[in-house]
Amino acid sequence: MMQNSHSQPLPSYQRFAQAVSPPGTRPFRVGIVIGPGFLPMDMVGVQAVFGFCPGAEIHLLWKTLDLVEGFPAWWTQPTTTFSDCPETLDVLAVPMLAPETSNDPEVIAFVVKQGRQAKYLIGVCNGVVLLGAAGLLQGKRVTTSLNSLPLLEKLGASEVVTSGSGVVVDGNLYTARPGIGSFEAALMVADVALGCEFAQLANLVVEYDPHPPLGPGTIENAGQAIAEKYSSLIADMIQEYSRGAIAAYTKQVQVNH
Repeated sequence: MMQNSHSQPLPSYQRFAQAVSPPGTRPFRVGIVIGPGFLPMDMVGVQAVFGFCPGAEIHLLWKTLDLVEGFPAWWTQPTTTFSDCPETLDVLAVPMLAPETSNDPEVIAFVVKQGRQAKYLIGVCNGVVLLGAAGLLQGKRVTTSLNSLPLLEKLGASEVVTSGSGVVVDGNLYTARPGIGSFEAALMVADVALGCEFAQLANLVVEYDPHPPLGPGTIENAGQAIAEKYSSLIADMIQEYSRGAIAAYTKQVQVNH
């Protein structure tokens, strides 16, 4: 686990971190894009799982080190600016960001650059749409949040998984729906990148064992009336994602051809 040099020393945590990552452990660099309006539930699983893996360096990435507000009321201090990001990340993870942030040309350009170089890519919820805007879904089998599924074919995906379980994996790309998707994608990447022993250790530390008290968050379980209410609440936001992402993706296609 990475110790922030500006935080108060916590000897108990430091001893734990040193036991997980003894001297000589190879760094495992994880970059998580945050920014105004990021959705904490879509990144916390990535931060938690990899934070308990050997060599982990967790970089919360944004343009500056100024506080940003996750939605709702989750103020977060970025740890690494875009300009100071390591040249090559082991993992680049993109949670849902507000459309205004996701459509920002500087954010898209950063994801283009880092996404092409990262060993593993994780997109959760509408973070997958940002990966699409960056041209990183071309020819891929992918999924995303319920109301953004129709966007993915317009962003170059070859197959959009609209139902079924969990994370969709295509090569080094791991895409997931909201919530627990960030935990599941991170655990799957840890298993491949670091080995079953360390993935299982992280799995045990976070005691990952979901039991949805209201049943699964699906249309079938929620019912059509609630699904329609949700769709109406988010419709304007989906339009904002669509306008920005499709324009950015089209530009990427033109540049690459």
